[in-house]
Amino acid sequence: MGRVAIVTGGTRGIGEAVSIALRDMGLTVAANYAGNDARAADFTARTGIRAVRWDVSDHEACLAGVADVEAALGPVDVLVNNAGITRDGTFMKMTYQMWKEVMDTNLGGCFNMAKAVFP
Repeated sequence: MGRVAIVTGGTRGIGEAVSIALRDMGLTVAANYAGNDARAADFTARTGIRAVRWDVSDHEACLAGVADVEAALGPVDVLVNNAGITRDGTFMKMTYQMWKEVMDTNLGGCFNMAKAVFP
C-alpha cells in the first residue's frame, strides 16, 4: 500500500491545491472538509480524491475521522494542517464566541489532528 496523506480543509482553495499536488506525487489523499457536502462531492468527482467530513475543532471527531481514514486507506504518513476559518471584524465587534471558533479551529484543530495521527 502507498503512502497516505490527510489534508484538512482539503477540498477548497490552498487545501485543494495541496491535495491535488500530493495525489500527483503518488500519495493516496483524504481531503477533510467541515460542511459543504455539495462542494466536497464536486471536488471528489473532479479529482478522484476521497473527501471526508469532520470538524477539526472537535477532538473526538478527529480521532474518529483519522481512524476511519486509516481503516479505509491505511496508516497516515502525512498530515497537512490547512483548515482555518475567519470571523472578520474589528476587535470591538468580535464576540467571544467568534474568537473561540477561530481559535478552536485554527489552533485547536492542529493539536487535535496531530494527536490523532501521531501514534
